Amino acid sequence: MGSNPTSRIIPIICKNFHWRILSINKVCSFKTVVKKTIIGITVIGKDKEGIVAAFTNFVFQKHGNVEKVNQNVIKGLFGMYLEVSFPKKIDIKKFDSELQDLAKKQKMEVSTHHEINSKKNIAVFVTKEPHCLEPLLDLNAKHSMKGKICVIVGTQNTLSSLAKKAKIPFVVVDDKDQEKAEKKLINITKKYNVDLIVLARYMRILTPNFVWRYPNRIINIHPSLLPAFPGAMAYAQAYERGTKIIGVTAHYVTENLDQGPIILQDSFKVNADSSIESIKKKGRKLEAQTLLKSVKMHLDNKLEVRWRKVHGRSK
Repeated sequence: MGSNPTSRIIPIICKNFHWRILSINKVCSFKTVVKKTIIGITVIGKDKEGIVAAFTNFVFQKHGNVEKVNQNVIKGLFGMYLEVSFPKKIDIKKFDSELQDLAKKQKMEVSTHHEINSKKNIAVFVTKEPHCLEPLLDLNAKHSMKGKICVIVGTQNTLSSLAKKAKIPFVVVDDKDQEKAEKKLINITKKYNVDLIVLARYMRILTPNFVWRYPNRIINIHPSLLPAFPGAMAYAQAYERGTKIIGVTAHYVTENLDQGPIILQDSFKVNADSSIESIKKKGRKLEAQTLLKSVKMHLDNKLEVRWRKVHGRSK
C-alpha cells in the first residue's frame, strides 16, 4: 500500500502552527500598551426620545467607545451617565465645546469629567456635627491624601470656625427649598471644579437632579450597617430594637436614599447596659474612621463600581 498523505501533512501543520504561536507571543511581549483617554459624561434634562442615540452617536463619530452607560427617568427627569474611551489622546477642550453645542441643540444639561489631576478637588458638605469633618481637615493639613479640600458647604454656620482655621472657603446654603439649594450647590461645585463630594454628616437629602451629576463621586457615611436602619435616627432605631451589633456604612450616593454601593462597613458590640449616649459616642468615632478610609481609597483609585457593587480595582 502507498503511504498515508495525512501522516506527512499533520506534523508539518502542527510544526507551522506552533511556530506561529511562538511568533505571536514574541511580538506581543514587545507591544507597548497604549493608555486610553477616559471621559465621563453626564446628561440631564426633560425626558424625550432620541437623547441616548444623539450622545452615543456623537462619541462614535469621534472614534470613541462607550464602556459604561446608565440611564434613569424619574418624574419626567432624564439622567444618563456615559463613560467613554478613546484609544489615543484627544483635544479635550474641542471635545467639550462640541459636546456643549450638541447639548444646546438637544436642550439638555451636559457636563464632563476627566481624570487628569493627580490631586482631586474635594467639597465637604456638613450640617452641625464636627466629628467627621475634623479628621478630614487634619488629613488635608498634613497633605496625607491625594486630594485637597477646596470648599466646605454647610446648611448652617455652625462649623464655619473650623473652615476659617483651616483657611478653606465656607459657604452657607440654607435654603429650605431643595431645588433652590441644589442650584446653588451646582454652581459651587462648578466654581471649585469639584471631583469628589464628601457628605460629613450632611443632613439633607440630595435629589436625582444633583446626584446624577456626580456618579460614584459622592461619598456618604451612615450610622448603621446598611441595609438595616436607613434614614434618620439610625442609632435610636437600633437601640430600640435591641440590636447586639451596631455599625456604620460608607457608601456612594445614588438617587435611592441610603441604597448606594457600599464601600466599607465597621461595627462594635452592644452590651446589655449600653446607653443610647454610649452607643452614639462609639458610633461617631467609627463614622469618622470609616469615612476617612473610604475617601482615601477613592482618591487612591482603588475602587471600582460594577453592577451596583464596589470592587477593589486591579493593579
